[in-house]
Amino acid sequence: MASRRPDDHSSGASPGKGDSGTPPGRLRGADALRLHLTLAVGLAICIGAFIIEVIRALDGNTLSWAYVFEWPIFAAFAIYMWWNLLHGQDGARRKPARSDADVRPDGVGPGGAGPDAPKDGNDPVDADLLAWREYLRKMEADEARTAGPDSTGSD
Repeated sequence: MASRRPDDHSSGASPGKGDSGTPPGRLRGADALRLHLTLAVGLAICIGAFIIEVIRALDGNTLSWAYVFEWPIFAAFAIYMWWNLLHGQDGARRKPARSDADVRPDGVGPGGAGPDAPKDGNDPVDADLLAWREYLRKMEADEARTAGPDSTGSD
């Protein structure tokens, strides 16, 4: 089961193929290219290390026999991870992408919800977080009140 990517904003269509013919959740474009290049470099390192260890093992270094079997395991794991990341099965929960136009400079998002507002309308605001913010406001006010105009730090 492929997870949905943040850039996949289909209107609740069936979980089939996306507009570009690829399943939703599959990496595309520059992200996929970077992932392919990373796999290619990783496999090149694993193959090179494997060859070096085979040569060393055949020359009499018995410890190298362990590495002869270890590097193909690393390569198989790299391929496994490449496949999962390419198909969006990395288990990371992603929030939908949000544009800068959605949030005003004062932190108020669409619909007039401020930074202390419940996120989905059902979650209560975290009382401890609000208490901490109030404490910080009081501390800043006390600091500003006790600091005189001469306390800028310059002599």
